[in-house]
Amino acid sequence: MPTAPIRRNSLAKPTYLDPTYAALRPSGTNAEPRQGSVDLSAQRALPRVLPRVLPYHRNLFIELCRPADAAVALFVFGSVFVLVNADAMPNGLNEFLLLRLTLGNLLTLGLFAYAWQLLFLLFGLYDNGEARSLRTEAPSVAAACTLGALVSLFPVNWSESGAYSLRVVLIAWPLTLLTTLYVRFWLRVISERVQSSRVTRVLIVGSGPLAVRLHDRMLDDPTLTYEVLGFVDTDVDGRTPEIRERLLGSLEQLESILMRTVVDEVVIALPIKSHYSEIQRTIEECERAGVQSRYSPDLFPARLARPRLETPDGQPAVAMKVVSDDYRLVVKRAIDIMGAVVGLVLLAPLFAIIAIAVKATSRGPVFFSQERYGWRKRRFKMHKFRTMVLDAEALQAELEARNEAVGPVFKIKNDPRMTPIGGFLRKSSLDELPQLWNVLRGEMSLVGPRPLPIRDVHKFEDSWLMRRFSVVPGMTGLWQVSGRSELTFEDWVQLDLRYIDHWSLRLDLSLLLRTFPAVLQARGAK
Repeated sequence: MPTAPIRRNSLAKPTYLDPTYAALRPSGTNAEPRQGSVDLSAQRALPRVLPRVLPYHRNLFIELCRPADAAVALFVFGSVFVLVNADAMPNGLNEFLLLRLTLGNLLTLGLFAYAWQLLFLLFGLYDNGEARSLRTEAPSVAAACTLGALVSLFPVNWSESGAYSLRVVLIAWPLTLLTTLYVRFWLRVISERVQSSRVTRVLIVGSGPLAVRLHDRMLDDPTLTYEVLGFVDTDVDGRTPEIRERLLGSLEQLESILMRTVVDEVVIALPIKSHYSEIQRTIEECERAGVQSRYSPDLFPARLARPRLETPDGQPAVAMKVVSDDYRLVVKRAIDIMGAVVGLVLLAPLFAIIAIAVKATSRGPVFFSQERYGWRKRRFKMHKFRTMVLDAEALQAELEARNEAVGPVFKIKNDPRMTPIGGFLRKSSLDELPQLWNVLRGEMSLVGPRPLPIRDVHKFEDSWLMRRFSVVPGMTGLWQVSGRSELTFEDWVQLDLRYIDHWSLRLDLSLLLRTFPAVLQARGAK
């Protein structure tokens, strides 16, 4: 099978421990591999099925940043606190240093440092799987510092002396942001210099398309330095001359190669389905030689699912995750609970006003509850302020011919079932407020795909439409801020799937902020 050409200057010349090793080179491969160090592409450029290979630089940079970020915040906020209150301290800094450090003060500082690191973690600044430059991570640093400054406002209300004030926070916030970016710049320089002195010597077992793709991706990773010694393979029929001249030997010679060559890691790039026994033998030979080996689990390639090693019953197994499933979901749930509690308390007077208006303008209950499909197609009762007449669901069958929506959903302008106040409640989205109770119960989230009625879901004909139920439904989402009822059903579903595939806490925060102007403008509302 022909393969794509590879870059000729990308392979390093092997370091031989024994001169007799040269005899192991297969015939017809007299040309020595050309020497050179290569940088690997960012982890995000690697397919998810490919293994991570010794991420020295990224791990070192993160480990340096974890304490540095919190230390910068403590230093800047502390320095600003001293400078702002210098006039109130006749003896200046000496008086500040003589202040009694109580257990409460130490606990406050510890909580501040922990919260600061947690915010940086939530914004992906300690993510091992992605290497970013200072320019690309600057927005995340700015967002984390801004949210951290907002969190630091809470002690202002509890400061008995008034020394820790809003003025301290407003001055410290931009200084902390600039100092953090400056420190991270130098930490990146330090980690890159350390990385340049740590070269990983890699031997690739295989020479087919998978091996070539892996090799080419190694060339583009700026976070790691590799020396690719060459390829080891037995089946070289149809390979290009460039690959043939970089063959160090056959699979039968691998053990001898490992004994006489400086190899840090063997990357197995053989198709698992057709080379299972060869892969097993390669792993065993690497074990005997004391060399680390890695292989690509390409037996079941997936377009969306992400493999993750789990041990649910004590035995390792690869789980194919179709949605994000990590600590961020715990944070998302905590935000949902806090948002629902605050919303229900602050909006209680508005709830009472709407309830009186609904009851006064039409016969029937204040709230309308309808069974909807939620997370993983589990049914639940979704609550709204009633905007239609009492027998609205029974009348829907008579109005099916007037349905203006394309697809399985049901939408009508100037719906005759609407109550006198129902149109206003729908246009202003005030009818959705009782769903805060669903959020508090965990049946919904503040942000996510909208839960659909049983009637609409039963009209689904394609299985891919069901993927929207792989996450918890929400009160708002991409659909709500992108036109709402002006969009077609296909656009609606595509927005839901885009949200699922690109979900992050930052996206949730952005959608919450964009929801308020979208609701006020009432664009696309019916």
